[in-house]
Amino acid sequence: MSELLKQPVVKDVPPKGDDLSAWYTAVCLRAELVSYAPVRGCVVLRPFGFGLWENLQRELDARFKASGHENAYFPLLIPESLLMKEAEHVEGFAPEVAWVTQGGTEQLTERLAIRPTSEVIIGTMYAQWIESHRDLPVLINQWCNVLRWEKATRPFLRTMEFLWQEGHTAHASAAQAREETLKILDIYHDFSDTVAALPVYAGVKSESERFPGAVETYSIEALMPDGKALQSATSHDLGQNFAKAYDITFADADKTIKYVYTTSWGMSWRMLGAVIMAHGDDRGLRIPPKLAPVQAVIVPIVRSEDRRALEKAPALLAALQKAGIRARLDDRDQKPGWKFAEWEIRGVPLRVEIGPRDVGNGTVTIVRRDKRKGEEGASRTVPIADIVRAVDAALEEVQANLYAQAHEFLVSHTFVVKERDEFLERCRNRSGMIDIPWCRRSECEAFVKSETGATTRNLRPLDADARCVACGEPARTRAYFAQSY
Repeated sequence: MSELLKQPVVKDVPPKGDDLSAWYTAVCLRAELVSYAPVRGCVVLRPFGFGLWENLQRELDARFKASGHENAYFPLLIPESLLMKEAEHVEGFAPEVAWVTQGGTEQLTERLAIRPTSEVIIGTMYAQWIESHRDLPVLINQWCNVLRWEKATRPFLRTMEFLWQEGHTAHASAAQAREETLKILDIYHDFSDTVAALPVYAGVKSESERFPGAVETYSIEALMPDGKALQSATSHDLGQNFAKAYDITFADADKTIKYVYTTSWGMSWRMLGAVIMAHGDDRGLRIPPKLAPVQAVIVPIVRSEDRRALEKAPALLAALQKAGIRARLDDRDQKPGWKFAEWEIRGVPLRVEIGPRDVGNGTVTIVRRDKRKGEEGASRTVPIADIVRAVDAALEEVQANLYAQAHEFLVSHTFVVKERDEFLERCRNRSGMIDIPWCRRSECEAFVKSETGATTRNLRPLDADARCVACGEPARTRAYFAQSY
């Protein structure tokens, strides 16, 4: 077998605290979220991993549609001449663009870019579709794959090909475009809090961290266990830059011809990487119930010839599924302890155990994945007749507890710093999110990055006159600094 096709054998997940990178890779493989593909930097999304993506997609898609957006699909390939129209955009993505130069046996007369993002092709189509102010706003999202020629890769966090959604909208005024940009930022923030159970800081990016071609970029930033930040979604106000590059104009009510104002915004499966890293523990994944492909697994326990639990389990499964709970029955011919460990590695929020004694008593035992054995509330025995209500309640508790734990970590690893030496040292040591008054000068940010590896994650308004902690110049904003993925 080719070396490319050989998968690393992962029998055990190493302790998370010893080496987060090794733990992360091991748990992605051991929990059967992904396998490495025979293409450098690419992964195969296995059914359990794809189930995570489907739930992310379903939750976000519902929010987009509720806010007036529609889904469409645009081509994967972009002619080079179109890509070159927006010089700043091209310069930003040039090192990551992959090119198609030959089709079959024919050498192409014009290279085709494999989309690193779709502003170019979508802008070209909007120029054809938009004629009048009556055509605005255009509110379109697409779910697709993109390709960026990355050198260092890691499942979900950074791969050459990845899945995402990218929204692209067109508006009659700058105010409407900015309103859209912030509306999407709020949607991302809500999704992260309520579905991914992942608290984040939301705000505007600095000029050096801004999307190429944008007037302003906003982001949500999560904090990982190693003190690095992870940009989890972005929303861009593109002003008229792309409209002018691709001649997207409209006749306004006063008959004058004007350029539209556009936005773009996206969340990729990187959010799943954040969920894996932030919530997992030494036993494997801990998946928030709203994202979990399997919310509850029923494990019947067979003693000798007593098969009553196995016979009772299908009715429990049917009751949970009828109530809309994503449940599964594990009736494989394996020992219960082996099954417990397997589902713990996959991070299934609840385990429902039923044995001969439970059948006799008319009860089941519900075990929560977010808690350790012996910890208060880790398990409870409930009547079979009450299983749906009890499982629903337990799922809500797991969701809330995972968010509370992640929130406590973010708050306890956010440091308001007033002294320059402490600021630089905390940035070097990856203490977490370092909050300072900042001058917003690119030279200052470049200095901090060269000295510590940290950059601004996002900014928020300054609440009082202050000096920049990094350089001593008058501060214009507050900024979170951190090293990042």
